[in-house]
Amino acid sequence: MGDVLVFAEHTHGHFPKTTLIAIQAGREMAAKRGGVCCAVVLGASCDGPAAEIARYGVNKVFALEDPRLEHHLADASAQALAGLIKGTGAETLLATATAMGKDLMPRVAARLNAPMASDIVAINDDGTVIRPMYAGNVLATVELDGPVRIVTVRGTAFDAATAGNEAAAIEKVKPELDPASLKMEFVNFNEIKSDRPQLTEARIVVSGGRGLKSGENFKTVLEPLVDELGAAMGASRAAVDAGFVPNDLQVGQTGKVVAPQLYVAVGISGAIQHLAGMKDSKTIVAINKDEEAPIFSVADFGLVADLFKAVPEMTEEVRKLKH
Repeated sequence: MGDVLVFAEHTHGHFPKTTLIAIQAGREMAAKRGGVCCAVVLGASCDGPAAEIARYGVNKVFALEDPRLEHHLADASAQALAGLIKGTGAETLLATATAMGKDLMPRVAARLNAPMASDIVAINDDGTVIRPMYAGNVLATVELDGPVRIVTVRGTAFDAATAGNEAAAIEKVKPELDPASLKMEFVNFNEIKSDRPQLTEARIVVSGGRGLKSGENFKTVLEPLVDELGAAMGASRAAVDAGFVPNDLQVGQTGKVVAPQLYVAVGISGAIQHLAGMKDSKTIVAINKDEEAPIFSVADFGLVADLFKAVPEMTEEVRKLKH
């Protein structure tokens, strides 16, 4: 049986959209492999998160509870998940390719000597998976050969699972953790607080590039448009490397992959690495003074204009429409 375990990542007991996408992908894979889909929640106490994720169409929720799992430390989490897979005999462990998923899943694969496919975007009927390569220019069909398979899914590739009226059974498991092998120590978690929506969950994303010329212009030119639209702010790698904004705003191959309903690219030329992180957006608007900029090749609407004139005008028009 091709049973699937989905690592249900949560922060402060809240499941982001990316976790619900992993649940949906896990259910799809289990159906195609003739198995069941179960969720796995880790923490010191998992009553709240386990009860919440149990309503999202899984067959069972495994709650791995241990004080050493209160904060995410990859060595402890990997050891706990590897032990659960051995205990349940599941065929696939699946997670979203978030920062935590990228940190954790390869460690589990190494512990189990299992094959891994990362950042998949589709699951074929025969159980093989599809993942992008070369910044999305090639789609590879990958077959994972082994009794256990490890998979991470792109956080924009599947629909998010929806909650139902029925809740799955919850089984609490005490993981066996070897203290001698736990080398990591939790120090603190520096969380950036913002009233804006999270970049990977926002319906609208407004991103700025090197064309904004300075971090001050992000604040004075771009932020008013971001806030009027109720959007999340993003940035190109060039803007991050120039020190205009922090790297947690970076969209692209080496940053965050987003697929909002509306993506507005301001002063971004459209290097292939940036396109890889946003080209699946439903509607793309590009503003750039260079009419040859590659961003226009993927844009649904393009405006060849000076952003320092066009963006304030757009902000004012949005403000008029709202009020």
